[in-house]
Amino acid sequence: MSRADRTALRAHLVAAGLAGEVSTTRERSLRRYRMFAARDPRATLGLDPERRWDERDVMALMADRCGVPLDPGRVSGPEVIDPGRTLDALDAFAERLAEVADRRGPVLLGTGHPHRLLGFYGGLADALSAAGCLVLTPAQGRSVDITTRFGVRTGTLAYVQGVALVRGGGARGASDGTGAHTHSPLPLRLALEGLAAAGRPLPELVVGDHGWVCGAGQLGFSAIGPADADDPAVFVGEAEGRIAVAVPLEDSAPPDRYRPLMRYVLKRACLSQ
Repeated sequence: MSRADRTALRAHLVAAGLAGEVSTTRERSLRRYRMFAARDPRATLGLDPERRWDERDVMALMADRCGVPLDPGRVSGPEVIDPGRTLDALDAFAERLAEVADRRGPVLLGTGHPHRLLGFYGGLADALSAAGCLVLTPAQGRSVDITTRFGVRTGTLAYVQGVALVRGGGARGASDGTGAHTHSPLPLRLALEGLAAAGRPLPELVVGDHGWVCGAGQLGFSAIGPADADDPAVFVGEAEGRIAVAVPLEDSAPPDRYRPLMRYVLKRACLSQ
């Protein structure tokens, strides 16, 4: 990968608001750090931390892995993600993709952010399939009950371009028809149960966000994915050795802004078509 490619992507990350100053607010990050320290399931995303993490521990980890300011007195304004850390993590992410592609291993991709990240994952799924990997699509159409602050909502596991998502009411906020926004690990567990029940191969790699990556890591599967500055569970999972790669990245930008990242990752993994 050329230095020019890396320099160009760094510039894009900052210009697109995917790193540098991002739309996630400091207030939201600190609130999620407190929730994670209290082991609130809305913040743990299916991860059961092995050690005790207090709010200061979480902030220190996020400063190290994500680049947020290590300053408890900074309680407002935009959050910050270090683009250099994002680039390093994307390189490691690409290496994991290349490894599974070399083995032609089965992969499972899923997202709780389909209205933002579906195109990113879909491009990866297409390239992995073209490389001979089995892109798994288990339990399609199965119902999943997800607890939200509004009560239990029932959604349906669906696949678009090889990427799992939840359609229906199992999420915070209605979607535009692409799928629902959810933090739950239950869709991941439903997919794995579907594979086991059908006697199909389990994934050698899970690629996803929120409950997909944390749920997979908790169950011992190799898992990689992006995480925002207010998603400490993914970085805790990485620090505890249960998530292979956590990519610090603003996860609520318009979908087209993630295309250069997809192209960069596929080129680095030698999966460009």
